[in-house]
Amino acid sequence: MVLPRDFYNRPTTRVARDLLGKYLVRGGEGREPTALLITEVEAYDGFRDRASHARSGPTPRNAVMFGPPGHWYVYLCYGMHWLLNVVTREEGYPAAVLIRGAGDRDGPGKLTKALGIDARQNRAPAFTEEELWVEDRGLSLRRLDWTAGPRVGVDYAGPVWARKPWRFRLADPDGLRRRAG
Repeated sequence: MVLPRDFYNRPTTRVARDLLGKYLVRGGEGREPTALLITEVEAYDGFRDRASHARSGPTPRNAVMFGPPGHWYVYLCYGMHWLLNVVTREEGYPAAVLIRGAGDRDGPGKLTKALGIDARQNRAPAFTEEELWVEDRGLSLRRLDWTAGPRVGVDYAGPVWARKPWRFRLADPDGLRRRAG
């Protein structure tokens, strides 16, 4: 089942944790859909989050973060890697979840490269079966199935924000895949 728009209109850290164990599906453009188990995410929440692109207000690049929930925010990092985020919370409140890993792709740049994700998906809805969406395939997680820790590469945000435990990862993705069948 494709996750509905309302799934994303909730507190960002909750959406981030709940994305673990769901499937990122890439279809469209006449391709056979590819579904990958989401294994790692990071939350970026609001104006005060010094690690967030929204910390200084809206810009042409981050404007989608201020829009309605459930849309993709795709941006180019360091001029070489496309990064995939999904917008959360209510319209006007800038928040998003970075998809850091899915399937056997253990980095956000590797993931987008493998799935052919780039600026064309920016602002597209994540809740329709068009090019890119997230599905719930019935895998339920227990608290022991995931871990929380600090986000990656955000030391510039200062110690308080850099240490926030807003990076969530599956503890044993292979075990979960076996459990899912």
